[in-house]
Amino acid sequence: MRGGRFVAADAEQQLDRAETRRVMRRLARLLRPYRRSIVVAVGVLTLQTACLLAGPLLVRRGIDQGIRGQVGRALDQSAVAYLVVALVALFLGRVSIMMVARIGEAFLADLRVRVFRHLMDLGLDFFEREKTGRLVARMTSDVDTLQELIQMGLTAFVQNVLLFSGALVAILLLSWQLALCTLVLLPPLILGTRWFRRVANRAYGEVRERVGANLATLQEGLAGVRVVQAYGQEATFAARFAGTNEAFHDANVETARITVRYFPFVEYLGVIGVAVIVGVGGWFTTEGIVTVGTVAAFVLYLNNLFEPVQQLGQIYNTVQSAGAALHKLFGLLDTPASIAELPGAVDLPSSGAVAVAGVSFGYAEHLVLHDVSLTIAAGERIALVGPTGAGKSTLAKLIARFYDPRVGTVSVGGVDLRRATLDSLRHRIVVVPQEGYLFTGTILDNVRVGRPEATDAEVEAALARLGVLDRFRALPQGLTTEVRERGSRLSAGERQLVSLARAALADPAVLVLDEATSNLDPGTERAVELALEQLTDHRTVVVVAHRLSTAARADRVAVVDDGRLVELGTHADLVAAGGAYAALFASWTATSVQR
Repeated sequence: MRGGRFVAADAEQQLDRAETRRVMRRLARLLRPYRRSIVVAVGVLTLQTACLLAGPLLVRRGIDQGIRGQVGRALDQSAVAYLVVALVALFLGRVSIMMVARIGEAFLADLRVRVFRHLMDLGLDFFEREKTGRLVARMTSDVDTLQELIQMGLTAFVQNVLLFSGALVAILLLSWQLALCTLVLLPPLILGTRWFRRVANRAYGEVRERVGANLATLQEGLAGVRVVQAYGQEATFAARFAGTNEAFHDANVETARITVRYFPFVEYLGVIGVAVIVGVGGWFTTEGIVTVGTVAAFVLYLNNLFEPVQQLGQIYNTVQSAGAALHKLFGLLDTPASIAELPGAVDLPSSGAVAVAGVSFGYAEHLVLHDVSLTIAAGERIALVGPTGAGKSTLAKLIARFYDPRVGTVSVGGVDLRRATLDSLRHRIVVVPQEGYLFTGTILDNVRVGRPEATDAEVEAALARLGVLDRFRALPQGLTTEVRERGSRLSAGERQLVSLARAALADPAVLVLDEATSNLDPGTERAVELALEQLTDHRTVVVVAHRLSTAARADRVAVVDDGRLVELGTHADLVAAGGAYAALFASWTATSVQR
């Protein structure tokens, strides 16, 4: 509720000390390639800090010598020296900002590539349980937070840490008596800062989580906008987004509430410190304990003591957000790929039988396949049929090694897929989904996904083998036609033809099809069927058949029901047997006749 009490949704969003140390150690390892540049940048920042810290000492020298009557040359020297160190500090500050920005941007560029590459390696099970919006948030919002730190806060953070440390050393060396009067303010400052770190850590972690939830809701609404409008649910989805947006708002309001409590507290401590030094320092000067210049230098150093704390607090939200973002990104990088290449993996043979031996599999605790055994000869076409949810698509995914079985093995040419190199696996076994997915780019680019190193001539040859080259050449820009996002410029049939050409270019030994014609209109269905005939010729084909006319053309039919292989044989034999397949075929035939 707006304005209500902030409650963290998930304790895991809080970074405790151990987690913070792990994040920092991990970050240090990733920054090793930039060590030399980092050392130089820190050196420049240290020199700049030394120039800033030299200013109060020069003021002290000028005041004390002026009081002693040494006004001429000594004052001129102090003034010129002060001006020189100020200009040097300004120059070094500009240099350090550029150096840190270059290091940070290079690191972020590498991190983006590393995260995206890891995402591409993760198995389908990961993407089935993770929301796309959250993954997009990792690559956008979280990385942007790190970029904000690099561009605006990192140099200030390091500089203020050095400035605080240097000022603390300087006041101890100038006068231990005045230093003791000042240091009595440090305990409340430290306690207040520890409180701020604790509550801000939780609050900014919650902000990062709410960003992901808000983006997930936005992504779902945009991706399904046609369904939303078709059912008149615009208000419902707007209310759903308003709910996640409200939670995001509340999280940000809580961070503002924490900020309002902390920053004035630090500012008042600084005011009290100056008052103490002026009052006590005036008495010390009359007693001859310290000089007037020392008191003036102390007041200036107090600004260098409390102002860095205040500035660190002001950028602490960015630092905390960056820490939480790194924690999430590292968590993503640490997610193991369910489909991994084992040490000593071997290439799959270019041909051979596909053998499914005693396979059981489940997505969670519930098994969806039970002790399935099936052998598919090289060059054979087999159709997997069965009721919705029977497990036929899951069996096809196991044959393509999108998943690994819990029990049993899947092998090609006698080689267990778990022992095969992933490169040979993806070249030998290719999956054509029910709906052809196209990427932004040209038709040539999308066909070349099947084999990125292929030439234009090889792409054209793949299209020609399927008998669709002239169809695409007839487009206004021919094969260089931009298909736009998700292939929206092409019809469903044309998208599927590009998908089939992609598979033809890859030239696999085993082809897994998810009924590539089931969602097409009659006008393009025939073209896709002809292309399929050319694509599947002389290959081992596993087709998930939604239409039993497809099963009737297969060499054999495997009937899957309730996760078990209940029948296996030719179409004619299974119809004659009068079992489960015969009942399915009779039902499908009756439905087709009614249509």
